[in-house]
Amino acid sequence: MKQYLKIDPWKVIEDSFHPQHHRITEAVMSLGNGKFGQRANFEEDYSGDSLLGNYIAGIYYPDKTKVGWWKNGYPEYFAKVLNAVNWASVKVTIDNQSIDLNKCEILDFQRILDLKRGVLRRKCTLRLDEDKELTIRAKRCISQSNKELALLEYSIDFHHDFKEMDFDAVLDFDVVNEDSNYEEVFWDPLFSHGDEEMAVIASQTLKTGFIVRASAHNVLLFNEEQKHPDSIAVRERSVAHSYRVQDITAGSTLTLRKKVRIQSPLFYTQTELLDEELKLPKLLQDQSVDELFEAHDKSWERIWDQHDVILEGDDELQQGIRFCIFQLLQTYNCEDGRLNIGPKGFTGEKYGGSTYWDTEAYCLPFYLHTKEHEKVKKLIFYRYRHLEAAIANAKKLGFSNGAALYPMVTMNGEECHNEWEITFEEIHRNAAISYAIYNYINYTGDERYLAQGGTEVLVAIARFWAQRVNWSKDKNLYVMLGVTGPNEYENNVNNNWYTNRMATWCLDYASEAVAKMKSDYSSEWKELKSKINWADSELDLWKNISDKMHYPQIEDQIIFLQQDGFLDKELIPADQIPDENIPLYQNLSWDRILRSCYIKQADVLQGLYALRHQYNEDTIRANYEFYEPLTVHESSLSPCIHSMLAARLRDMDQAVHHFKRSCRLDIDDYNNNSREGCHITSMAGVWIALIEGFAGYDLQDGELIIDPVLPEQWTRLAFSVTHRLVNLHINITSDQVEITNQSTSAKRIYVGRQHIELQAEHTTTIAHQAKILQNV
Repeated sequence: MKQYLKIDPWKVIEDSFHPQHHRITEAVMSLGNGKFGQRANFEEDYSGDSLLGNYIAGIYYPDKTKVGWWKNGYPEYFAKVLNAVNWASVKVTIDNQSIDLNKCEILDFQRILDLKRGVLRRKCTLRLDEDKELTIRAKRCISQSNKELALLEYSIDFHHDFKEMDFDAVLDFDVVNEDSNYEEVFWDPLFSHGDEEMAVIASQTLKTGFIVRASAHNVLLFNEEQKHPDSIAVRERSVAHSYRVQDITAGSTLTLRKKVRIQSPLFYTQTELLDEELKLPKLLQDQSVDELFEAHDKSWERIWDQHDVILEGDDELQQGIRFCIFQLLQTYNCEDGRLNIGPKGFTGEKYGGSTYWDTEAYCLPFYLHTKEHEKVKKLIFYRYRHLEAAIANAKKLGFSNGAALYPMVTMNGEECHNEWEITFEEIHRNAAISYAIYNYINYTGDERYLAQGGTEVLVAIARFWAQRVNWSKDKNLYVMLGVTGPNEYENNVNNNWYTNRMATWCLDYASEAVAKMKSDYSSEWKELKSKINWADSELDLWKNISDKMHYPQIEDQIIFLQQDGFLDKELIPADQIPDENIPLYQNLSWDRILRSCYIKQADVLQGLYALRHQYNEDTIRANYEFYEPLTVHESSLSPCIHSMLAARLRDMDQAVHHFKRSCRLDIDDYNNNSREGCHITSMAGVWIALIEGFAGYDLQDGELIIDPVLPEQWTRLAFSVTHRLVNLHINITSDQVEITNQSTSAKRIYVGRQHIELQAEHTTTIAHQAKILQNV
């Protein structure tokens, strides 16, 4: 764990340069707006350890899978997000000395990510040759008010006289991916042009043919007077406005104001992208950089009005909460159904920018509770768009009759994960897709989605499970062999409890969906059953499997076994692991990890979270107390589920401990891998732990419930949620819950066991003891 970033409720602050942690800071202070994003790289050249990263949503490359062996059904490629045009690049040489913070003497340094305004600022004072000093001030954003726009203001204050400075403002498409298998270059240059104020460049991805076009408008001021470029360097992979300033006196200031427009094929035709005209849209021409920053600032103000979560009593956690919400909202905004949520968002190359089951299992609740339901529906419909590819994927593995296996990793519906134990065995991902449909319909009341694609997906997934199990004569039950559960520190196990339990849940819910279609959407069902070659006998099979599934369990106890044979392991608590072996995946052989009892992330507990309404508190507590001591939380998705369950069990020490790890995972680099990028999808788990766990906000049997518990040091928890077109602002203190119904319709809710009618456009205060002074 690294704690070099300062605590502030609305900012992430690095108040001196930490080159050994530079990659972490680049990831943590990344910017984005749902369409494109950028790591917090320095604008000027930096020869130290750095990962240059500019990423554009939906742009990827199908990199050939690099393995020494092959198996039937193995994916042919691994999709990877591509590093794209570096729009913020500047190159500065002063008196023949290049400005490079790895080589210059740094006298003062501060880098700040302003979460409230979505702005990255940096200020540093450098000492150059002959003990001459200058200060760099940089401010940039990726606009929330215009999703094609990026802004940069870059200034140099000169504290001594200098003879000469060369300054280049660059659009740089000469970029590489650090994770390329064979040191490939993934972009083919198309054109580059420039005039006195404008530059434009376009490149096209190899294989996939995606065209990305960047246009920049540069204004350079020296002592408040505009200076035109001395030359325009147009190269195949870059365009630079080059300026030379001579006889610089102490007290002088140079300022670059740069507007950049990024266009991609998701939103423009090929003809538009190949337009070589050096011109920005009139709106961007007419507005100054200051005005565009202000519009961006106002957009974030509106976003925070709806999404802010206030936690009083712990600034460290407050910073972590807002950081996670900030990263989620600048990664995905529910505006485009073709896009999804990559585990690293726009913060790094790891995981290829692809879609995982994380979206349905972790991210959906955050967006479902905070966004308009029609927007959230795009996340659900994303998987329906990929249903045919999921059926094709299952067919490659030998499944038939329209069975679907959704990919573990995907950009376009095809499986592109390159580890066999995940690709072939981590099939529980299918359950997350079905559960997301249930979650969406249960919360929004939009049962019509069953007839709009939901049932078709549910049936295809149920058919997969029905073919994946087999009958065991020995157990006289159905079993599921050769799987990997959520705990990826176990591979090729038999009867993973989570996978078996969620499979039968899927079969039951698909049966309910078919019944609903027959009764309420008969005409749509008639059309669908013909399309999918339906036979009612499938319902009998599904019920038989559900009734006779094997669930491993400790005999005479209410503890579910993670898989068959789990008790054969030596059960040594994780707190006895030597410090030098943590994290396990970086220090132990895979052989030792697989034979150990240690759990990477919630497995049985993941199922008890999802199906928490079907199990009593004693069962959840017994399993929590059995598995938590064995869990190392080396998946970012783990601590949030443990925090949520611990909060509902009123174990405040555990709940707060895991919550802190979850919400500060990247800021404090708990897992020693933040340098690769932030854990975006797990950040949604922070919201789950806080709102579903501590606030006790839930929906059960169609009724909204809030049953909060606050740790002793917390004095207030406040947040907003949306439920079926009603917006609620909830304010929790130690002895009361205050709920403001911001809508024109009344709403019913339970606070603890009290039934409350919330009048429209009215604030209701309910006495409720939320403070937990000690563990119970």
